[in-house]
Amino acid sequence: MLAILAALAVSWLAMTWLFERHIERREIAELTRIGQELAAHVRPAPRDGVMARALLTDPRLRKPMGGLYWQVSSAKGSQRSMSLWDQALTPPASVQTEEWAPRIAVGPFGDRLLLLERSVRPDRNGPAVLIQVASDEKGLRTARQEFGRDLALFLAGLWGVLSAAAALQVTLGLAPLARVRDDLARLRKSPSARMSDEHPQEIAPLAEAINALAEAREGDLARARRRAGDLAHSLKTPLAALSAQSRRAREAGAAEAADGLDAAIAAVSSALEAELARARAAASREAAFAAEAAPLAVAERLVAVLERTADGERLIFDVEIPAELRVPVSEDAVTEMLGALIENAARFARHQVRISGEAGLLRVEDDGPGMDEGRAEAALARGARLDEAGPGHGLGLAIVRDLAESSGAVLRMDRSNLGGLRVTIAWTA
Repeated sequence: MLAILAALAVSWLAMTWLFERHIERREIAELTRIGQELAAHVRPAPRDGVMARALLTDPRLRKPMGGLYWQVSSAKGSQRSMSLWDQALTPPASVQTEEWAPRIAVGPFGDRLLLLERSVRPDRNGPAVLIQVASDEKGLRTARQEFGRDLALFLAGLWGVLSAAAALQVTLGLAPLARVRDDLARLRKSPSARMSDEHPQEIAPLAEAINALAEAREGDLARARRRAGDLAHSLKTPLAALSAQSRRAREAGAAEAADGLDAAIAAVSSALEAELARARAAASREAAFAAEAAPLAVAERLVAVLERTADGERLIFDVEIPAELRVPVSEDAVTEMLGALIENAARFARHQVRISGEAGLLRVEDDGPGMDEGRAEAALARGARLDEAGPGHGLGLAIVRDLAESSGAVLRMDRSNLGGLRVTIAWTA
């Protein structure tokens, strides 16, 4: 719109200048016609030195200050139109004898004049006679101002029309990019998604390049997970064999050697379980945005299992999740997150565990000892544990945070109203 405005402003200046030149040429042509008629009727006169008998019918020549003037001058005297009244036209410093010469000069009555003049010789051997024809420049200025005003109004309307057309053109031209944005959002949610083929020819190469990149990324991730899973599973058989050898050594009386072997086996098993947990978390992250899930059904299923465990059979589980609540993650991801959180709460709770939810939020609370604010970040570190005496490998909360962040959620830990720890998963969008 600014570019169109600048172009029309330049057009206004150029067209106003061209119009001014046009009307000036027409005025010069009219003054030339009057001057030629005067030149054709100029005769030497004994008394005034010059006499003009042209029959000029323009009424402005008969009215004082009429705006159109002529004057014929010689060395002996001059003759002028009635419109000059008691005024006279100033002669030039030098006069061209070959053609009519226009100039702008201050004339009688304080007006600026467009003056046309030429020196002619009525008799070949006689003195030169200066013929001057002038018109008030005020009329030219008025015509130029009126034309400029009308042209400005027209160009302002044209600017509005062109701006609306440009806005429509930009809107229609960028509309396909909205479809690209939607496709990219779908691709971010699910690595298996691809850019659609319903794009204009100009955007099709971009969509193809993004699809190729997505396929390469998905393939690399799948191969990496398979290699990690295969390695973890392939090591389970040798570890089982080592466990058998440890039992035989213990039965043979080498208890100290068996203890050392069991510690080494436990360390390797912990690393394998960590790698498998990472693989499961990565698979869950890929499907995190793929569907919506009802957390109530997941929580009830998890509580039914935990109530039969040693930690859960002594606790009261309160599930306060609306039946109609949906969260923007897959059911597997909800099971992975709530399972780790409820199991962690059951391990530390004294009497009660509460699982609640509302729009965009899931909470798991307990009435255990809780956690200081400074220790929350340490608890989220992968492999870190605040209870070194208990079982497990310190991966639960870290995996939950990974799953939450990959689904667009934020994991927060603070003090619960029950007195223990409260873990909140909040989807910001």
